[in-house]
Amino acid sequence: MDKKGFKLMEPVLVAKNLSKKYGTVVALESADLELYSGEVLGVIGDNGAGKSTLIKVLCGAVIPDSGEILLDGKKVTFTSPIEARTLGIETVYQNLALSPALSITDNMFLGREIRQKGFIGKFLRFLDQKAMAEEARKRLSDLGLLTIQNINQLVETLSGGQRQGVAVARATSFGTKVVIMDEPTAALGVKESRRVLELIGEVRARGIPIILISHNMPHVFEVADRIHIHRLGTRLCVIDPKKYEMSDAVAFMTGAKAAPTSN
Repeated sequence: MDKKGFKLMEPVLVAKNLSKKYGTVVALESADLELYSGEVLGVIGDNGAGKSTLIKVLCGAVIPDSGEILLDGKKVTFTSPIEARTLGIETVYQNLALSPALSITDNMFLGREIRQKGFIGKFLRFLDQKAMAEEARKRLSDLGLLTIQNINQLVETLSGGQRQGVAVARATSFGTKVVIMDEPTAALGVKESRRVLELIGEVRARGIPIILISHNMPHVFEVADRIHIHRLGTRLCVIDPKKYEMSDAVAFMTGAKAAPTSN
């Protein structure tokens, strides 16, 4: 689907005039964002530009001082990531947000555990550990990141790449409206990174839009349909990666070159 196609549709997710201050530090200042169905929106910016704060607001981890968020055209207010997840917004955080002392399976289903059928599940709240383990293994296998012998081993025993794989698998498995990925390939090797980029394409093909925050310019330019450039707490511009070079994007976000006035 081309850029014009996206503009003919109503966006799935909209952020309008989001602002957030921490004392005298301005993290966001009248920041906007639009995400359309079936697209990958790359979000780039220099360190301290406010990208992380913007994403945390969209996934409920930070409450903005002002502004609004629309999901499917309806105004929503998140006071926690759980509320955003309930509405289908899943996030792969840069720090992964995994519980090291829990198993891979427990991390995959944390907060949405499968209970056993019948009385012991409904009233005694016994968990169906077998079903969760089988589903977790399937999801990781589908992702192509399963280099783990025991699906119930503790996350703290995994390598950085394996932990990233668990976080990516969890988000792409349960995100029904929007998937947000904050540096999803940062701790992965070449082969694993390639698989994550392929996965992004597969999720997009299902019509689920993705926000991809990354410092890896080649990855962003490879998979993004549009690139949102963030600078000094606000959206500087949105560019078409087919019409601009990576050097242009770097120049825009650092202020070395004047940004285009239209998308």
